[in-house]
Amino acid sequence: MPLWFLYPLLGAFAGLLAGLLGVGGGLIIVPVLVFVFGMQGIADHLLVHLAVGTSLATIVLTSLSSVRAHHLHGAVLWPVFRQLTPGIVTGAWLGAAVADLLPTVALRTFFGMFELYVAVQMTLNIKPKASQQLPGKMTMFGVGNIIGAVSAVVGIGGGTLTVPFLVWSNVSMRKAVATSAACGLPIAVAGSIGFIIAGMNETALPAYSSGYVYWPAFAGIAAASILFAPLGAKLAHRLPAASLKRVFAILLYILAFKMLLG
Repeated sequence: MPLWFLYPLLGAFAGLLAGLLGVGGGLIIVPVLVFVFGMQGIADHLLVHLAVGTSLATIVLTSLSSVRAHHLHGAVLWPVFRQLTPGIVTGAWLGAAVADLLPTVALRTFFGMFELYVAVQMTLNIKPKASQQLPGKMTMFGVGNIIGAVSAVVGIGGGTLTVPFLVWSNVSMRKAVATSAACGLPIAVAGSIGFIIAGMNETALPAYSSGYVYWPAFAGIAAASILFAPLGAKLAHRLPAASLKRVFAILLYILAFKMLLG
């Protein structure tokens, strides 16, 4: 049963959230896609893998738009981006390979636990304190690997990992967010390519899929999220950020428990 009309709605919601709170939409997109794909009759063992791969593919386009805006404001630390990117790319490929090996229940549980972690962090307003300077190249490569791998496994742009690391490394919040947005692009590109390759031999994929990327969902979500993100950014100046974050945290708790309980 085609439910393609739901994809633009999901994209619009994810775009609004991204503009309002500066958070990526993957934490919303993945669990909702799991639900929608299940309603479409897609094989159970493919639901989470297809949702994660498709989420990463949508982030490619949305991150391009975000990076351009941050770059125009001169907030992206490109030298830091260049140091993190090699590790991010290898980590994202590794994450896609690991996700392919995981059964659906394990991948869904990992996603649910990570989403629960983000919800708790947001509820308690946990923010790292600047404790050190940016580390050397090898450490940055290792950090990039961790960020890329975890982000690819859960289908996000990595902001919930990259921003705290950069702030802890004495980077201002504004530049940390902007540089994290830039880092989301190699995560999304490498991760989505990894999921496409990993799913190539899967015989039960729905039509219009390339590996674990389902293009109808990609098109609807990406187009709507790009259109609605600027609206969210405008509303962010008029609505109470603290209240919005509490509502978003509650939504994350609901989606996390839904994923954990199956």
